[in-house]
Amino acid sequence: MRPVWSGSLSLGLVTVPVRLYSAVEDHTVHFRQFQRGTEDRIRYRRVNERTGKEVGYEDIVKGYELDNGEYVVVEPEELDEIAPGRSKSLDIESFVELDAIDPTFFDKTYWLAPAKDEFERPYALLLEAMDSSGKAGIAKFVMRGREYLALVRSGDGVMVLNTLHFAADLRDPAEQLPDLPGKAKARGKELDMAVNLIDAMSDDWRPEDYRDTYTDRVRDLIKAKKKGDTITPATEPGEPTKVVDLFEALSKSVESGKVKKKSGAKKPPAKKKDLSSLSKADLDKLARERNIKGRSKMTRAGLEKALKAS
Repeated sequence: MRPVWSGSLSLGLVTVPVRLYSAVEDHTVHFRQFQRGTEDRIRYRRVNERTGKEVGYEDIVKGYELDNGEYVVVEPEELDEIAPGRSKSLDIESFVELDAIDPTFFDKTYWLAPAKDEFERPYALLLEAMDSSGKAGIAKFVMRGREYLALVRSGDGVMVLNTLHFAADLRDPAEQLPDLPGKAKARGKELDMAVNLIDAMSDDWRPEDYRDTYTDRVRDLIKAKKKGDTITPATEPGEPTKVVDLFEALSKSVESGKVKKKSGAKKPPAKKKDLSSLSKADLDKLARERNIKGRSKMTRAGLEKALKAS
């Protein structure tokens, strides 16, 4: 796998050359465009809307539209002059609790690996330090002429880098969505039933249980058309629940959730967790679940000892 970026991870006076790799693979089925009834490909060209003539890349500039309909024209060289440069440094500016970051800020996921074998020792040291602390580093770096905000954290034997949205990039739902349920109040019995439904449907997170079924159906469609067969259309979504039927719908959903759990395959008995193999963040999570007092001030060893005693 080819790295998408290479540079140095800097933490104080410690610098580790690293390479950045994409952690996500795109499985989208990509199509070409054709004119219906022919084998003629559709092509897009850069055309001057006044003359109808094609324009080469070297003759294209960018324009920003003003409120009065006029444009400010910007040359490519002018954008290059104010770009953040070709910095090869990933500087960690501070460390934060991972739980303190709203998932809305997360964008893309990458792996950070040491650039060469000789840098494995300092890399492993920083990885273990982050794992023990349960915290993640906030950093900035430049990639492809753009500055990114990033979060660096410990993963399963590798550092994980998540690019983050800047606060200014996120919209305020109160300003953008006119129909937020600010005035609607949940009724006591309905709220209790809704909570019961969530409990009835609660399960362990097993990502391998979920597939992109739409992509599967697209591939099935292509195979069927190749053979000259047809494919069964997908079922239509259900009708929205009427407000007057809400309590009844919740009640039936709770019973349905319970039946599904009872009829499902029995799970093997849970194995006792080996606390010594867990990170400090995982130990802290278990301590919260068991309501262990004073956990926020405990070291990793202290958390493990308190969990064994609980």
